[in-house]
Amino acid sequence: MTATDDTRLLDRLRSADPTEREAAFVELVDRYSQRIYWTVRKLVVSHHDTDDVVQNVFLKVWNAVGDFRGESGLFTWLYRIAINESLSLLRSRRSGLFASLDDGGTGFDRIAGSEGLIDGEGIERALARAVSRLPAKQRAVFTLRYWDEMPYEEMSAVLETSVGALKASYHHAAAKVERWVREEWSGADFTPTLDETSDSGE
Repeated sequence: MTATDDTRLLDRLRSADPTEREAAFVELVDRYSQRIYWTVRKLVVSHHDTDDVVQNVFLKVWNAVGDFRGESGLFTWLYRIAINESLSLLRSRRSGLFASLDDGGTGFDRIAGSEGLIDGEGIERALARAVSRLPAKQRAVFTLRYWDEMPYEEMSAVLETSVGALKASYHHAAAKVERWVREEWSGADFTPTLDETSDSGE
């Protein structure tokens, strides 16, 4: 979809006609829900949690579209809300998310092997497990850059962080991930330190 299409859709979302506004909202969900879903899914892992986050994203859009000033594109705004909602969930459930990686419950390796989120090969599962142990903000940066291949300039608009800071965050995240994957692949202990998984210093 083009920026012009999004502009028209945004105008309809702000319509005084309730029927037009509801129709535009249905179109918005149809247009973007799948992309938002998979971005959130890569971050929060669980299908149930992802559904909750996606519903919250579109509920916030519905309630706040009248206040959206259009300083960024419509999809950038959606992406920003999705990332912020995902980060909030990750930070509130950090212990549970890490535990799930070790008990076979909702870890990345189970999803990769059975649901096709990423390549099912062992090295890819090790990569996913490593990413899941990153601090929440670094996980978002790594996911957007590595899996979504989002340009830093666009990522800057989504995360409201400078390009330089994002490049540094990605560099640190990638270094951790590479080391953890190598350690797991070689059979070494795969337990990150508290500092490595902390949100401080991201």
